[in-house]
Amino acid sequence: MPPARSPHRPRKTPRQQRAWQTRRRIEEAAARVFSRHGYASGTTDRIAEEAGLSIGSLYQYFPNKDAILVVLAQRHLEETARTVADVLAEPRPLARWLPELTRALVGVHAEDPRLHQVLFEQAPRPPELLTRFREVEGEAAAAVERLLRADPVLSPADPRRQARFVVALVESLVHRFAADPPGLDAAELEREIVTIATRYLRDGGRAEGTQG
Repeated sequence: MPPARSPHRPRKTPRQQRAWQTRRRIEEAAARVFSRHGYASGTTDRIAEEAGLSIGSLYQYFPNKDAILVVLAQRHLEETARTVADVLAEPRPLARWLPELTRALVGVHAEDPRLHQVLFEQAPRPPELLTRFREVEGEAAAAVERLLRADPVLSPADPRRQARFVVALVESLVHRFAADPPGLDAAELEREIVTIATRYLRDGGRAEGTQG
């Protein structure tokens, strides 16, 4: 018997432009529905209505709302990967690349904070999505490590470990507060994150170097 199809995957991959447009229409409609109504009330009936399609047409492409959410999460993850790669591509001092990276990530998440809250707090995380997430995180950490090694001012004692910590720090704080900032606007949130990460890189490197 063939293996059972994952409930978190689309039913089919479109082969024609019109089918791709219909699937994209469903995805965009779902993003609006989840943003307005949240996960529990973001039903496939509402998504189909928002897309101007019958529920039967929606089910030709997706078996359930979770499969649509996974596609939206994948799209967001790839957008984040492109953003990070662009920002970290060229060697620059910490005072330039860290604010630019933080600003870009805050901007990506601030575009639709309610949708991102659903994606990261309630969307399913199948193994292939988690694998890709770890790949993107690893790519970001490798890029940060290169910048740390090239920075003559920092001279970090363990650039690989510190790069991983910085990526995890920025990522977790952006995810935690971009959707629900504690009385901060985007610029203030960026400044807070940059201050924390900068202090870690500067003070942490010196502290490690003086321990004996």
